[in-house]
Amino acid sequence: MYALIPAAGSGARMGAGVPKQYLPVAGEPMLVHVLRALLDCEALRRVVVVVQAHDVQAQALLGSNPRLALARCGGPSRAASVRGGLRWLLEHGASAEDWVLVHDAARCCVTPQAVQRLIDACVGDAVGGLLALALADTLKRQGAERAVPRVDTTVARAGLWQAQTPQMFRIGMLADALDACAADEVTDESSAIESLGLRPLLVPGDASNFKVTLEGDLELADALLRARRIAQAAEQAA
Repeated sequence: MYALIPAAGSGARMGAGVPKQYLPVAGEPMLVHVLRALLDCEALRRVVVVVQAHDVQAQALLGSNPRLALARCGGPSRAASVRGGLRWLLEHGASAEDWVLVHDAARCCVTPQAVQRLIDACVGDAVGGLLALALADTLKRQGAERAVPRVDTTVARAGLWQAQTPQMFRIGMLADALDACAADEVTDESSAIESLGLRPLLVPGDASNFKVTLEGDLELADALLRARRIAQAAEQAA
């Protein structure tokens, strides 16, 4: 069982001048928090970080941990980076039947408990699945106006879920699914699997496992991780 972290993006929407996976959160690069959470799951044989060929920052974060590896095969899209990472796994000892958990580098507040919950739910399933949250808010669809957005209709939220990561599928199945899709059609691994006519499991996730996209998200992640650190220190001291 493996974990794959596509970390080849530029983080342009954040506007920070560096890829957001390297931005400091609670005193450490965002990617470090992700790696720590995944490495706490003993079921994962190896955690592979997919970066661009010219990346000069990732190696220092990985250190010498034998369960960590760097794959310099990042592509122009998330789907391309994931596909490159799957190819790298197959070339370095993994089999097509092995499980892979794909996780966003920008979801730095993921917990080992949530990852383990996904593994426990999916390991006996024929398809696999993903962490997700059942929607609780009322949803509005915008009309054709762009300059001054107005509500066109209210969308029924029953049965709607917000996809998170990790998403867990067999390496071979996911590779085939990505090969069969156009890169711009794939918004996550589950959507590629769904295109094969398969139905991934929805495994309840946590609201804290949000994706850092804008500056406000970064501030929220920083506060959450610092609060966790304080709580853990207090628990150890008790």
